[in-house]
Amino acid sequence: MKTSFVSELSTEQTITTFFLVHEKEIRNTREGKSYLRLELGDRTGNIEARMWDQFEAIAKDLGRDDFVKVQARVEIYRNKPQLALQQVRRAKPEEVDLADYLPHTKEDVGKMWERLLGYADSISDPWLKKLVSGILGDPATAVRYKRAPAAKVMHHAYIGGLLEHVVGLCGLAKMAAEHYPELNPDLLLTVAILHDVGKLDELCYDRAIGYTTEGQLLGHIVMEVGIVGKAMDAIEGFPPALKTIVQHLLISHHGQYEFGSPKLPMIREAMVFHYLDDLDSKLAAARAALAIDSGEEEWSAYSSALGRKFLRLEAFLKAPSGSSS
Repeated sequence: MKTSFVSELSTEQTITTFFLVHEKEIRNTREGKSYLRLELGDRTGNIEARMWDQFEAIAKDLGRDDFVKVQARVEIYRNKPQLALQQVRRAKPEEVDLADYLPHTKEDVGKMWERLLGYADSISDPWLKKLVSGILGDPATAVRYKRAPAAKVMHHAYIGGLLEHVVGLCGLAKMAAEHYPELNPDLLLTVAILHDVGKLDELCYDRAIGYTTEGQLLGHIVMEVGIVGKAMDAIEGFPPALKTIVQHLLISHHGQYEFGSPKLPMIREAMVFHYLDDLDSKLAAARAALAIDSGEEEWSAYSSALGRKFLRLEAFLKAPSGSSS
């Protein structure tokens, strides 16, 4: 059973626990001494670990995505914990619970899936409804849709993150369509549900969140244009013009060329959806930064995704007048 999660390692101590290997390499010091460097992790974060002596046999036996049991000394270096490894071995399958190693949505996956199916069922256009319902109704797709993260790092980077992101976007799409009656709610819901379906194949998330070879080479936008295009082609009589609109919604949802969109949004619904997607993604990244114990009462941890810290507004407003912390 795992004890001593990464997020708990804030003081010097000796621990014996289990981790997942994210990176492994042999490095040399400036003096030419070799050592084993590992990046280890669990569902609460990652930590760098080093082994200085008698590591050769261990290094040969271990690889990326292996589970290990370690005995190590926690050392604080430049205000961050790292591990000085004393003993390392492969973990036995019965010693590992996968839930300890991959972060997971705090929402109820079953309830979110039912909400998503409800949004799909609310689409009134028969062609779009058939398209979306057909993709979600595929059992293999449904299993992966419920587990997939929305990204490796940027936002909703945890099991169930994609579903959480999409359900949130569907709610935003409904509100936007109610506020701006010129928008087509069916198009907004369709792109909300399908805009990241390529990530089911772009990302791998069995032991650690990373990219598949196909995902590295193609990216989720190219992949989902193929997936959704085949689904539309399989629906007899699907209107060609509507197919073009759906494809444009998919390829433009990143909003700008430098962010990976082959085309800029040229339809109102495409433009609106880009901003909804961007809002939900960025707010999730800010939420993640604020959830981390930064050691500062009024400031979050630094968000590499957004390039800033965030003020803990409640703590700041409660501080005595004139506080300069």
